[in-house]
Amino acid sequence: QVQLVESGGGSVQTGGSLRLSCVVSRLTYSRYCLGWFRQAPGKEREGVGAIDSDGSTNYADSVLGRFTISKDNTKNILYLHMNNLEPEDTAMYYCAAAPVSGPLMLGPPYRVDYYDFWGQGTQVTVSA
Repeated sequence: QVQLVESGGGSVQTGGSLRLSCVVSRLTYSRYCLGWFRQAPGKEREGVGAIDSDGSTNYADSVLGRFTISKDNTKNILYLHMNNLEPEDTAMYYCAAAPVSGPLMLGPPYRVDYYDFWGQGTQVTVSA
């Protein structure tokens, strides 16, 4: 069973930066996608972006140019680098993993229903 544990959340002011980490364990598949998601109170969970096992990335329009996803394959850690944060970015942030049995898609998906394994989340609060 794949396990994911997020950390790095906190409270920042508008314009600030945070780096979220997600330690990924037992991901033994040669092809996979790793995604970041967020859920604000009273709203549905939404995709922020994703990275696949080849290193290709894909981002939601709302974070494009402000957020960057990377991964350290030697440490099995997924990162979400968040810059120029806005109050609208306030949410619980989750990482997730999706094993891929066929060829990788052009642009890793960040649809909630694509992912099979989820972490518990880390809270990000951005104040005005």
